[in-house]
Amino acid sequence: MGTRWGTCRASGKNSVDHLVEHLASELRCPVCRQAVDGSSSPLNVSLARVIEALRLPGNPEPTVCPHHRNPLSLFCEKDQELICGLCGLLGSHQHHRVTPVSTVYSRMKEELATLLSDLKQEQKKVDEHTAKLVNNRTRILNESDVFSWVIRSEFQELHHLVDEEKARCLEGVEGHTRGLVASLDMQLEQVRGARERLAQAERVLEQLSSETHHEFIRVSVRECPGASPPDSLAWLLHIQHLPLFVFQKYHSVASRAELQQARPLEGSFSPISFKPGLHQADIKLTVWKRLFRKVLPAPEPLKLDPATAHPLLELSKGNTVVQCGLLAQRRASQPERFDYSTCVLASRGFSCGRHYWEVVVGSKSDWRLGVIKGTASRKGKLIKSPEHGVWLIGLKEGRLYEAFGCPRVPLPVASQPHRVGVYLHYEQGELTFFDADRPEDLRPLYTFQADFQGKLYPILDLRWHERGSNSLPLVLPPPSGPGHLAPQRPPKTQGRPAAPCPQAHLAGP
Repeated sequence: MGTRWGTCRASGKNSVDHLVEHLASELRCPVCRQAVDGSSSPLNVSLARVIEALRLPGNPEPTVCPHHRNPLSLFCEKDQELICGLCGLLGSHQHHRVTPVSTVYSRMKEELATLLSDLKQEQKKVDEHTAKLVNNRTRILNESDVFSWVIRSEFQELHHLVDEEKARCLEGVEGHTRGLVASLDMQLEQVRGARERLAQAERVLEQLSSETHHEFIRVSVRECPGASPPDSLAWLLHIQHLPLFVFQKYHSVASRAELQQARPLEGSFSPISFKPGLHQADIKLTVWKRLFRKVLPAPEPLKLDPATAHPLLELSKGNTVVQCGLLAQRRASQPERFDYSTCVLASRGFSCGRHYWEVVVGSKSDWRLGVIKGTASRKGKLIKSPEHGVWLIGLKEGRLYEAFGCPRVPLPVASQPHRVGVYLHYEQGELTFFDADRPEDLRPLYTFQADFQGKLYPILDLRWHERGSNSLPLVLPPPSGPGHLAPQRPPKTQGRPAAPCPQAHLAGP
């Protein structure tokens, strides 16, 4: 049955012409899927393939579809591969999303540019991190060199101090030995002299014994009546009473006084003991105690701050002595002044480093001392606890020593110290109190462990006295005592120098 071709009455064209025009408007190339102008001559695809193959000699990557021998002009987004137009139209990719190669190329170029930018940013970060590591390494080496220098210097100073103590101990032993030897030499000289005089007396007696028996008896009886010569010891002891002419006759060189000295030594021999004052087993401990005082910082030359003193307190001797009076003095009421507790602060505060100072408490029966934070309240009754920024030890009623912690700690003090040493190691968080009556043998009383923050000021609490009791003062003595380790100045390094640490600050809130 044939096909009937009709005629379009509206346009005057038959159905075939209308179909041709419709197909021409939607005609696309089967290779690249681009719209094709039907009025122009079609491209020679075979010739184009040959020319393209001649232009790309030796290219290992395929540029044509191995199935249809068409150019790879499309990109399958699903399978992520290059395809030709027929693969996308008729092949296994006909229902996949495809994109022209030029569009994919432009998109990938943009992604590549973004990736390169990100890569450069990462490289910059790596370079910065590398520079930081190099700087850190250099800083570590510099700090290690400085610390090694400090160690060598400190040990050199320690060796110097040990050599000084060694020389001191040896000098003491040698001096003690010289005294003992000199005493023994003197006694030995006396004994040898007595021995020589006895020998002379012996020679005289031997010469006397050679006399005739009549002469011998007359001399013996006259000088020692009642004795039985020659067995009588009394006769020998009284031989010095012989007339001088007898000794002159027998050419004696001894006088009566010499013969008196030639008597046998009275008493028994008493040996002298070698007691140098230092036991062999205590050498290390004794030297360590001496060195411990020397390695502490030199005592701080502290003075008291009148602006912080309670109105009852009286300062004297250049603000180094404080005493509690009976009448309150007229003083301006200011934030830094204590108005209830009879306390006063030192004029210097510490926020870093190592510091040591001493306080003479004497025979005062009630006192407290230690350090206080500069921000602690000075109005009202002083709350004595580390939680409120106050670290104290004290004596109560002349018998109870205690550390004001939480709770309070009784201190087993063997003998009442008249001088108390205070050692502050700010960075290490240590505050140690010592019995400093013997500078070369500091005895620890108590140690606080704390994380110090802000400035700390030495504080003295004199305790209120009633009717004159406990009226003795507290004294900040001038620095004195044995030598100490001198602060060392480290060598210059290539790294950034450390910021100086202010060792002291003026008193203030």
